[in-house]
Amino acid sequence: MPLVVKDHTWTQTESMVYINVPLKGVKAGKVDIFSTDEYLKVHFPPFLFEAFLFEPINDDKSSAKIGNGVAVFTLQKKTERLWENLIRENNDKHKLKEIRERAQLKVQEKLASDSKARAIKTQEERKYALETMMRLEEEERAGIQKMKDDEREKATAELEAWKQKHKQKAVEDTSLKLLRANKTEIKEINRQTTAGKVQVKKDRKDTYQTNKKFEMDLPAPRTTGNIKITFTPRVFPTALRESRVPEEEQWLQKQAEARRALSADLAEMRDLTDEEKKPDWLKEKGDKLFATGNYQAAVNAYNLAIQLNPRIPALFSNRAACHLKIRNLHKAIEDSSRALDLLTPPVEDNAAARLKAHVRRGTAFCELELYAEGLLDYQAALKIHPNNEALLADTHKIRQVIQGTALHTE
Repeated sequence: MPLVVKDHTWTQTESMVYINVPLKGVKAGKVDIFSTDEYLKVHFPPFLFEAFLFEPINDDKSSAKIGNGVAVFTLQKKTERLWENLIRENNDKHKLKEIRERAQLKVQEKLASDSKARAIKTQEERKYALETMMRLEEEERAGIQKMKDDEREKATAELEAWKQKHKQKAVEDTSLKLLRANKTEIKEINRQTTAGKVQVKKDRKDTYQTNKKFEMDLPAPRTTGNIKITFTPRVFPTALRESRVPEEEQWLQKQAEARRALSADLAEMRDLTDEEKKPDWLKEKGDKLFATGNYQAAVNAYNLAIQLNPRIPALFSNRAACHLKIRNLHKAIEDSSRALDLLTPPVEDNAAARLKAHVRRGTAFCELELYAEGLLDYQAALKIHPNNEALLADTHKIRQVIQGTALHTE
């Protein structure tokens, strides 16, 4: 049974009550304080201080401090007036029990309310942190997109300036050619006029001499006949036992058809000169832009060339190389596959182009961690060039990655 502390002291003003409870040498960490607006308890085993307050207090505006072996309570009265006593005089045990239970219920409700408030505050803080993180990510995405847009606009502006420059140069060249042609034409007309006058004089002289003859010796007509012409067939440097003449002829025919398949009736081409509308010219421009590291502008040049003629494999293969550089890996795979579709039938003439397309597609697959698909393309490239040391080394590395992944999975 606890020992009741009765040697407490208290003072008051009209608005405040001050209580000092001696802790009997007990450490502060072992002191348990329980307080409501009408009940106060300090438990520090084996001692107990309990007070049923004379009148209600503002528990939210009251405080308790422990120090120097004393628990000091500073309580604010709800009603400003002097109390007759600190503790109400009531010997009804049932009434006191009811006050204790009501105090415990109030404390539990307060704890639940505080816990709910902390949970709401924690949720609001998490929500704020999430919104802040989303805003920062959105700003970062917007910054990256702005950089891309600026780079695209810069490349487009450079291409437009380049077009305008060459268009002006073409106009100047055309004017110069017309001027030279006019001068040449005038000289030719003068020459023909002079030659015509001489010829007229000669014809008059010949006619005069001919009229003096009574008979004219006419040569006999030539005999008719046929001349047989044979063309030398194109021969590839392939051994006869390995000859693939039909495939090679088919490849040459496809190349010829591809060169003739132009689609110049496009809105983007209206402001271009005739030279700039040639796929080969645009391809050369794209190659130069790629060499300088301006990969997006190179893609734009290849795009125009492909719109003009979508049957040239090198356009797709070179655009795949650009996509590899700017990490558009799926587009690199798509363009490499398109190039390989056009590089049929497989012959010696297109072996180098097929090798590049396989390597570029294989590289894109490996960058996407699709090593099995990438290995197939590198093996296809090795069939074309079996002694290529770089290809052999890369293929060996891919096999090691696949084997390491399989061992790790097991």
